[in-house]
Formats: sequence, C-alpha cells, structure tokens
Amino acid sequence: MTTQTKVIQKVGQIGVPVQNLERALEFYRDKLGLQLLFHTDRLALLQCDSVRILLSLPEKEEFAQSSSVIYFQVEDLTKTYHELKEKGVSFIDKPHIVGKMEQTEIWMAFFKDTEDHTHAFMSEVQKQS
Repeated sequence: MTTQTKVIQKVGQIGVPVQNLERALEFYRDKLGLQLLFHTDRLALLQCDSVRILLSLPEKEEFAQSSSVIYFQVEDLTKTYHELKEKGVSFIDKPHIVGKMEQTEIWMAFFKDTEDHTHAFMSEVQKQS
C-alpha cells in the first residue's frame, strides 16, 4: 500500500466575478456583514471565517460570467432569512429542507447577489427525538 501525500489543505479563497465592484462590495460587506480586508479599483478581498471571498472585475471576457455557488453556513436560517430580507437581499425561495442525514436536517435558502449570481444560506439542524 502506498502513502499518498495530502496536497490540498483547505479552500482558502473563492473568486466571484463582478460587473460593478462598488455595488458588489456594498452587498457583501454591508448587507451580508463580511469583513473587508482591502480593496483596489479592480478587486476587493473579504473574510468569511477561514475562507476569503475575492470580488473582482474580470481581466478577460471568458471569466466574466463564471461563478461558483457559495453556501454560507449560519446558525439560525429563519432568523438570517428575515433579517437579510429586511436589508433588501433578494431571495429566490424561503428556507426549506434539502436533505436529511441521520438526525440532521439540512436547510437552505437561495438568494441573488447584486451581480445576479445565485448563492445560498444553509443550516444544519439536529432533529429532536
């Protein structure tokens, strides 16, 4: 049996292409509450626990529309949903169960950012016996 070296340690940063950096920065910093580390005229770097979110104006057209779905984990999804809805976050749906693993229910609510990317808030809830 061969020993395989672990190459990937963790996800350190997720890039999100934007069309309007100031508008996106206001959304992620002011509405979602992510900590701004720094920004320039072409990019902004925010902290979300141990992962950085890089908002950037695309350098090439081929990067303009590509984006991953970011699942932001929260403790109380219903509370987060109502608080952010009041702040003007555009939700696609209401909090709902997407799956169950033994005694854990996985809840999600999907939303759009200012750049029309779809992301989600998620919460893992322990079922009461």
